[in-house]
Amino acid sequence: MKQKVFRLLADLRFSIFILLLISFCSIIGTIIEQDQTIEMYKINYPLTNPVFGFLSWDRILQFGLDHVYKTWWFLALIFLFGSSLTLCSFLQQLPSLKIARRCQFFRTTNPFYRLKISTILNNFSFNKIISRIKDQQYSVFQQKNMVYCYKGLVGRIAPIVVHFSMILILLGTIIGSLFGFKAQEIVPKTENFHIQNILTNGPSSIIPKTSSRINDFWITYTKTKTISQFYSDISILDSQGNETDRKTIYVNYPLVHDGVYYYQTDWNLIGLRFQNSSQRIIEYPLLNIFGNQDKVWLTWISNNQISKDGIIVIIDNLEGYCSIYNNTGQFLGNLELNETVNFKQPLTLLEIISSTGLQIKTDPGIPMIYLGFFFLMISTLISYITYSQVWMIQKNQQIFIGGNTNRAVFEFELEFFKFVK
Repeated sequence: MKQKVFRLLADLRFSIFILLLISFCSIIGTIIEQDQTIEMYKINYPLTNPVFGFLSWDRILQFGLDHVYKTWWFLALIFLFGSSLTLCSFLQQLPSLKIARRCQFFRTTNPFYRLKISTILNNFSFNKIISRIKDQQYSVFQQKNMVYCYKGLVGRIAPIVVHFSMILILLGTIIGSLFGFKAQEIVPKTENFHIQNILTNGPSSIIPKTSSRINDFWITYTKTKTISQFYSDISILDSQGNETDRKTIYVNYPLVHDGVYYYQTDWNLIGLRFQNSSQRIIEYPLLNIFGNQDKVWLTWISNNQISKDGIIVIIDNLEGYCSIYNNTGQFLGNLELNETVNFKQPLTLLEIISSTGLQIKTDPGIPMIYLGFFFLMISTLISYITYSQVWMIQKNQQIFIGGNTNRAVFEFELEFFKFVK
């Protein structure tokens, strides 16, 4: 019974079937938005009008289609596919490699007629042919009047390396799903923060308790006033508040600390800080009027709590100035940092309060996945090595010679004719 199960798992058709199931589940995970809020699924997949006639939000949550790649059944398929590849390697590929290393002499002439190329030579030097074969870097084995030769045996390793690389990739995927996490934090400049806003995490992931600080945040612009890059100066702090690591990050250039990656992903403006004539600090919150479509913020500064008389401040950059309009929408001018606007009482713009958007994530399976892809590329190169075999038998004055190859048949035929010319 156990052998039947192992043979089933090692069967190529079974592996392809599991791979197709994994592909189908991946398509589902691509079509259905992953790791979103329940409200989003209720809006897009209502009970009264299911998508495709059956796909409603309750079924999505019931079967875990909102997080396909972390469900037990998807991980089980990955594990089953990996087990199939492992058994296929040990029960089929390795035994075939061992057979290929053996001396497979032809003791009769009948097998020569089943080879891709063969011929019969009369009154030809047996030793001369062997010498020519050796010149082509073949390994030659002789037993009396029988000769077996091969070269390119390393090319037979390619399927095993492919299986090994795919197993590494699958293991890395499972490890990442179980122990990885992803978080998103919006942190004002000069503020400390902990990792709290977790977007996704595996069942065995451990969220670091590390405290961090945003020392500074700034943006560089091109000559056409478009954003060139935005930067965050981040410090990692220990339990005593002492700095243990520090780096200025920007897009695709993260800080890596204890396997946790801090990526620069977004930015925001949250307020304006003014100082009045009595040295009092006043902060006005900024509102993003277009949401995520465009980064334009505004605030209203009134001359008193109940009056409709005031000014509108609009800002769409971090270059150190904002635009001022009156309550009728008339443009009054630009106000730069440390510049004073005379509105009932003088107000001096001290600071444009900004915040940085960070994506914080760890995936301990990534190194194993990279290693798997490295071996996959190696296997591609190995697969181009041609594995060729040549057999000979001398009977009376006749020499039966033939050969097989797994690829590059034309080149092998040219090589074969050099042996017998």
